[in-house]
Amino acid sequence: MKLNHRLGAALSGAVVLLALSSLSACSSDDTGKKLDTWAKGVCDQTAAQTKKINDANTALTKVDSGGKPQDVRTADSAAFQQISDAYKSLAGVFSRAGAAPGSKGDQFQQKAVTSFTTLSTQYASLKKQVDALDVTDQNKFAAGLQGVSDSFKQAGTDGEQALSALRQGDQGKALAKQPGCQSVPGTASPTAS
Repeated sequence: MKLNHRLGAALSGAVVLLALSSLSACSSDDTGKKLDTWAKGVCDQTAAQTKKINDANTALTKVDSGGKPQDVRTADSAAFQQISDAYKSLAGVFSRAGAAPGSKGDQFQQKAVTSFTTLSTQYASLKKQVDALDVTDQNKFAAGLQGVSDSFKQAGTDGEQALSALRQGDQGKALAKQPGCQSVPGTASPTAS
């Protein structure tokens, strides 16, 4: 059994509302200016975490899942830990940023913190799952890796659903305009063959 790790927008592009299309500018009133300032502050801090997630996803795509089980487990574990840590940091960015200006800004902030915390937890769980794989038996390892793949797909789906909610409203539009929150290419998802 060979497992091919290909990550897409739901994972590498999910960070801080990535995969957003170009949206119209917020109003030029005082609230709009405050919102743009808030969004810039958030997005300026996300670049490092985006890079960590993208780097981990790249590492996952390079894993030879037909290789030695120990090597696969080690590489996958490290990547999942890196992604988990990055999402945890993103939750912190939104937490420290305070409520977004505008209507329901506090709800938007809480939704972002909750979404990124949940994603961090899911990837930490994936790390535990891959760490528990039996590397002494190729067949058991392959079966276990399939279970990790299924959980991985679910984490991607959950992440995309959570982030789609954050693409809405004035706050989502303000974030979409910032370079640090622009989309990255890629639309693949993990598959088993």
